[in-house]
Amino acid sequence: MKFTVSTSALIKQVQIVSGVISNNTVIPILQDFLFELAGDRLTISASDLETSISSTITVNMEREGRVAIPSKIFNDIIKILAEQPITIEVEEQTLAVTIQTQNGIYKLAAESAEEFPPRQQMDGDDNIDLDLDVMTLAINKTLFAASNDELRPQMTGIYFDLEESKITFVATDAHKLVKFSHEITNGKSNSFIVPKKAMNLLKNALANAEGGENAKVNIGWGEKNVFFSFDGIKLDSRLIAGTYPDYNTVIPSNNPHLLTVDQADFQSAIKRISIFSSRSTYQVILDIQGEVLRLSAQDLDFSNEAHETMSCEYEGENMQIAFNARYLLELLNSVGSSQVHLKLSHPSRACLVVPANDNSSGELVMLVMPLMINT
Repeated sequence: MKFTVSTSALIKQVQIVSGVISNNTVIPILQDFLFELAGDRLTISASDLETSISSTITVNMEREGRVAIPSKIFNDIIKILAEQPITIEVEEQTLAVTIQTQNGIYKLAAESAEEFPPRQQMDGDDNIDLDLDVMTLAINKTLFAASNDELRPQMTGIYFDLEESKITFVATDAHKLVKFSHEITNGKSNSFIVPKKAMNLLKNALANAEGGENAKVNIGWGEKNVFFSFDGIKLDSRLIAGTYPDYNTVIPSNNPHLLTVDQADFQSAIKRISIFSSRSTYQVILDIQGEVLRLSAQDLDFSNEAHETMSCEYEGENMQIAFNARYLLELLNSVGSSQVHLKLSHPSRACLVVPANDNSSGELVMLVMPLMINT
């Protein structure tokens, strides 16, 4: 194998695939990148057996081949090289790798590509095309709400709920829930749960994609795996087995009290007030009295407390309700609207947070559970 490529192009591809590599793997080959050169197309892959990702770019090829190159040392040298064309050559018999730059030569030992685990193959033909921008938006809106609790694995990923005319993405950790829906025309009824790690890898890869007005992501799925393909990037992942919680029963259908606030002002106030809240609950109390919203927090253990007042629009009965400030801030960070609606019914029941003037290409509904007010 021998080819020439610019360092910037190579670094971009390596960064896309390196996130899948685990430092704690007991299988040494999984610490490597798989390089496959065919014609002028170089494909760089990495895997942890559960998730695999590859990225393909165009290079100046002199000799084709396949080899597994240790990721750490390769990453370490490539990312600190100045922008320049570099030549990478692999000796077929010894698997010695030579990286030649304008001013240096670096050598390392590789491993046989035959030892690298094969990628999963689709066991069906179910797939849809989704706008790349919509896929990016869906992940950005929902991923933060997925649980980290390994005792409830079904909640540690994003739930894809497909219908013929709509695709819905859902994430929850039982304290907060986010649902993002987008209308489609080529849907197929199905549902599956994609692990959080795969979604983070996809998020990073989408951020590096060329995009464009008509850019699409192809989503294919089988009984145990899901496959994403776009812009020279392919990602496949094992699905999380089990049944996802029925999110529709959790989302309240009747929250008659409507609080409307400026997103930036509300978020800033909560950040300030939460500094003085208890480190165990991060409780912030909202006291809604007509067009006046009073925010307060206290930490009795250290005699800390804070109070602020801001204007609002409110339709409903006066109410005092408390939330974990961290959860509320996460929702506000994702709302994507200059004004926010908080739909309330009772201090002990879930609050809906929705954008008041959403200009995105989908419907966003977020839910946060209240806290019992400390007395």
